[in-house]
Amino acid sequence: MAETAVTTTPRALPPGAFHAMTWGWTGVRGTWTSPAAKASMDAMTTVHPTWVVLAYAALQDTAQSTQIHWQDAPALTDDDVRSAVAQARSLGLKVCLKPTVNVADGTWRAHIGFFDRDVPGEPTWDEWFDSYDRYILHHARLAEELGAEMFAIGCELVRADAQEGRWRRLAARVREAYSGPITYNCDKYQEDRLTWWDAVDVISSSGYYPTGTWDQNLARIRAVAEQHAQEFVFLEAGCPSRDTSPQRPNDWSLPGTPDEQAQADYLEEMFTALAREPWVRGVALWDWPPELYPPSQAATNGDYCVYGKVGAAVVARHFADAGASTAV
Repeated sequence: MAETAVTTTPRALPPGAFHAMTWGWTGVRGTWTSPAAKASMDAMTTVHPTWVVLAYAALQDTAQSTQIHWQDAPALTDDDVRSAVAQARSLGLKVCLKPTVNVADGTWRAHIGFFDRDVPGEPTWDEWFDSYDRYILHHARLAEELGAEMFAIGCELVRADAQEGRWRRLAARVREAYSGPITYNCDKYQEDRLTWWDAVDVISSSGYYPTGTWDQNLARIRAVAEQHAQEFVFLEAGCPSRDTSPQRPNDWSLPGTPDEQAQADYLEEMFTALAREPWVRGVALWDWPPELYPPSQAATNGDYCVYGKVGAAVVARHFADAGASTAV
């Protein structure tokens, strides 16, 4: 379902560095208002972010379900989100709200999909988008209430990406509810495949590119940003602290031995490559959980979070150095 592109003047990101940490995933009800959550966000400031991406998910039962249970536990309440935004403000951070959808049976959201043509008795794209639109529009209104500096209308919904007309209609409705810049967080390698970037203000993607491939992928993405004359950020990027992860940084389940230095070296490579590309406004690292592991367990923790690891110093240095050079 293609629609004619409508030219709009993009809403710009606020000036200054986009040095972001993704916080709070997956957004389980009640976990954002605990003392542990407050301590976690406070500790996050040691790596010098200027933004926080509040990422949270609602569940649908299977990849072919059409109802998203965004009002039901374990999904966050509005007050959970309000609490996290209030703390972020107290720490001087700009905020991006990123509601997304997960599949309860563990299927990756990229595989959510339906027949291209409706068949009687089978679930349809219209049914799914009807539920998804209600979810996203509710949180767009919440983003407006809270003065969030950016709002993401979706994340890594690869099969759904082809539903151009439906995304354009959703983006237009979000613009009526929310006055700030909107983005869509496409998956890795999808930046040059989306056909509706002009419907959002900021192009963003998940930059989980294998070690040794950053320059070639940045060259490909640069062409997209230049074609559309839009701002670009990596709304996700990072690498687990395992010896195998730099070769496949997107795979959180990849077996490997905990290795802080492997993560730190990957992050150094990534930041060095990004520093050569001034058209990249910045990066949101994945991720910083609402409840941190004890520092004594950092060396044996193989996840993305850099807390207490060698990689934390890499992030802090690059965020601080880039912040000094791009201060407005």
